[in-house]
Amino acid sequence: MAYYSSKRRKLMAEINVVPYIDVMLVLLVIFMITAPLLSQGVEVDLPKISAQPLPADKFEPVVLTVDANGRYYLNIGKSPNESINLKSLKATVAKALKSKPELPVIVKADYKVPYGVVVSAMGVLQAAGAPKVGLMTDPPPAQKKNTGRR
Repeated sequence: MAYYSSKRRKLMAEINVVPYIDVMLVLLVIFMITAPLLSQGVEVDLPKISAQPLPADKFEPVVLTVDANGRYYLNIGKSPNESINLKSLKATVAKALKSKPELPVIVKADYKVPYGVVVSAMGVLQAAGAPKVGLMTDPPPAQKKNTGRR
């Protein structure tokens, strides 16, 4: 005759969260490493002008950057951190606009760049099929309000 214990085992309803914490920490490290890489670009000093921001579009705009030395950089293509000549610029933008004609095109030029360099780039963009070309600026620095106290 076998005797069975009258005590029944209770089920444990706990979740082991240690593996989830490990996965979260790995993802955190990955994002911390890749975030600075996503914000690479060409350093330019934009003119300080107060202007209305453009409405949010469903597509990321084509941005042509002109640095202080007059070199052109395009945010689309094989290498966005390498300078591009006007002929390649026209071909690359025309290809992008052919697939998405409503793609906005913006020129981001250093304020030290001569006017002719920017205008020639805008002419190439329009020849590539851009119906409108916008200019990117920075807002002016906020002026300190005079409170009358010293």
